Amino acid sequence: MQEHSSNVRTSDVKPHRSLFERLTALISPEPENRTELLEVLHDAHERNLIDADALAMIEGVFQVSDLSARDIMVPRAQMDVIDLSKPIEEWMPEVLSTAHSRFPVVDGDRDKVIGILLAKDLLRYYAEEPFEVRDMLRPVVYIPESKRLNILLRDFRANRNHIAMVVDEYGGIAGLITIEDVLEQIVGDIEDEHDFDEEEDNIIAVDGNGHGKRWRVKGLTEIEQFNSMLGTNFSDEDVDTIGGFVANHLARVPHKGDEFDIEHIHFEVLRADARQVQVLLVEKRQLLLDLIDDND
Repeated sequence: MQEHSSNVRTSDVKPHRSLFERLTALISPEPENRTELLEVLHDAHERNLIDADALAMIEGVFQVSDLSARDIMVPRAQMDVIDLSKPIEEWMPEVLSTAHSRFPVVDGDRDKVIGILLAKDLLRYYAEEPFEVRDMLRPVVYIPESKRLNILLRDFRANRNHIAMVVDEYGGIAGLITIEDVLEQIVGDIEDEHDFDEEEDNIIAVDGNGHGKRWRVKGLTEIEQFNSMLGTNFSDEDVDTIGGFVANHLARVPHKGDEFDIEHIHFEVLRADARQVQVLLVEKRQLLLDLIDDND
């Protein structure tokens, strides 16, 4: 009679659960929606079952399905384009200074993109080889502002495309979006050509909405620089950055979409993950400023 092996792999043995744990599993319902699922994941993070990076990426995956191209695109006014109506000697320095890998190409009219040029294709210029830029243009991919990021990411992967032009309801160019912009929503900020990295670009003025002046502010902006630019007097004794300052004010890591006032400054969180706030929309409320002036 063949003797059965008594050696059992540890991985094949399911962990023994106590009676209390089994009863709890029967009583406690499984998460029925995304909110409940995220609560379970946050609880798992607090119990050190998953780390902050994993939680942030899971939240990013959920967020991708909620966002559309208009939410994260590079606006038309901030696009770096190549204008073929100008000689190559005029726009080549901009290609070098911006260091983009891909450029939308126009021919005199910024609203009409005729192709996409890969920076690597311009190496022939420095090799002093004859070439025609128009012959090197790649086709343009157009997408509506409303296109969901999860669908866009799937299309980017399927078509092996890395950049798309975003158009508004009238067919005009609203901006551009890259596969890297979409991936950043999952893995966090990637230092790329469209991010404002230099200290002088940590705070960028944007169009006002009638209530006061507004700025797009990087979360890692130092409070000293923030105070200098906006005329505030926030303390930097406990934290160094404006992202840390607002986190202290809320007593938690801010979430995307959070809005709150600190003194006469209105904050809106444009981008954040489970670890930190990344981008803020900051506004000086004119009504509050007027009230302050009236009381002086």
